[in-house]
Amino acid sequence: MGLFDALRGQFIDIIEWLDSTNDTMAYRFERHNNEIKNGAKLIVRPGQEAVFVSEGQVADEFPPGTYTLTTQNMPILSTLQGWKYGFNSPFKAEVYFFSTKQFTNLKWGTSNPITLRDPEIGPVRLRAYGTYNIRVAHGATLLRQLVSTDGRFETDEISESLRALVVSQFVSWLGQSGISVYDFAAKYTEIGDTMRTVLQPNFADFGLEVMQVNIENIGLPPEVEKALDRRTQMGILGDMNKYTQFQAANAIEASASNPGGGNPALDLAMGMALGNRVAANLNQAQPEGISAPPPLPNSAVWYVGVGGKQEGPFDPGTLQARAASGQITGETLVWKNGMAGWVAAGQVPDLIPLFASVPPPLPGA
Repeated sequence: MGLFDALRGQFIDIIEWLDSTNDTMAYRFERHNNEIKNGAKLIVRPGQEAVFVSEGQVADEFPPGTYTLTTQNMPILSTLQGWKYGFNSPFKAEVYFFSTKQFTNLKWGTSNPITLRDPEIGPVRLRAYGTYNIRVAHGATLLRQLVSTDGRFETDEISESLRALVVSQFVSWLGQSGISVYDFAAKYTEIGDTMRTVLQPNFADFGLEVMQVNIENIGLPPEVEKALDRRTQMGILGDMNKYTQFQAANAIEASASNPGGGNPALDLAMGMALGNRVAANLNQAQPEGISAPPPLPNSAVWYVGVGGKQEGPFDPGTLQARAASGQITGETLVWKNGMAGWVAAGQVPDLIPLFASVPPPLPGA
């Protein structure tokens, strides 16, 4: 190999990056101190961006495409190198490739419960987790803020910081949103879209863009979930009396199904409690239209026939009031338990006094 071949081997004429990984965000093209040949080919594939750095300064940026490197398409680098009239010799520059595809399924979640004031149930502790998708929106900004001299920058190097940023913004926004825990499940998509908008300015500072934020779950502590389950059962049952009966029945059933024969004392106590509850409910039940207690045990109960229809039962006081108003006369048929049949009221010794004080009809009436 001649001297010319050896020198030519040190010149780079094709610059490209074939990524075999799924998590590399930035890659510095390895030139091993070799110079880039004037007129070299730069190949930037779809989903990539190339950035040239010269003497510590960001120079030209190239979107997807194939380029022949000359002073015409590298004006910033030409200015930094001081080639006023173009260059025909090899040059040194660092080339960084950035993957602009979406990096998906990045995890986020609260490491500790967060305390919020729910508008319905008051202070409550929550845990939340989900995923988010990002892409490199501006390679030069990512280079300045995070990559620097890193030859291969991967998502693992920034995922922890981004996770903390997502959680911090999520907690802050959720605390101000006023959304009740009862409405979380119906608003996962809405919360994710809102979080994407809230997070975008912070991610833009790193040259990144938030493509999507997914809420997988917002969970309550186990004891709160149990309390909500009990409240749901109470809502289905309707009132506290039925809930007490339901709990008592469950306890008796669980005791009876015990292989050891159950707990007789518990069964007796629960049975008595349930019986007392049922008796109280029956005592409280009263047919509509009855506003007075039934007659005393020693009072006679009378039935009367008015217009061919049976009415009653009436106690003596009610009969007296009806006789005074003229609704019952001596010819009105009456009956009570023990009588063989219906008899005119004026012929019943017990009822004669009712009509003694009734004045006779007016003359000519």
